[in-house]
Amino acid sequence: MGKRTKARECALQMLYQWDITREPMDRVTGLFWQVRTSTDETRAMAERLARGAQADLARLDEEITRASHHWRFDRIAAIDKNILRLAVYELLREPGTPSSVVIDEAVELAKRFSAADSPPFVNGILDAIKARVRNEPAGEARSRAGGERPRKEKGKGHD
Repeated sequence: MGKRTKARECALQMLYQWDITREPMDRVTGLFWQVRTSTDETRAMAERLARGAQADLARLDEEITRASHHWRFDRIAAIDKNILRLAVYELLREPGTPSSVVIDEAVELAKRFSAADSPPFVNGILDAIKARVRNEPAGEARSRAGGERPRKEKGKGHD
């Protein structure tokens, strides 16, 4: 696994932990690095992404909500929300990273950490956001953004 891929994975885990616990991000990152080892470069990128996404949460959630047609934001599984938040943060704030890389990495995170139907959902949402925030044409995404249901959290359903 490459350094940037590992950094995204670590960032996802930190952001998810913050989202679930709402502990201060400094505490989350401190505890995270007590049980994980990493290079300085990977650690710096992971923290930049996690802290950046957490700090820009309202804007990221707004973008995700706008692209999630026929699916309420509060019904999206927590892990999928955080995968999307990280990727949208990169699309908005890391213009040096190609959109295709951001989306591919997010889809891989969804494959690794979420349910079987999450990767196409993540792909579709991010493709729609990419078209809007980077002014790039939407690709041939296997989109679920148009209304198909992503994995839901236990006890929750569609609108």
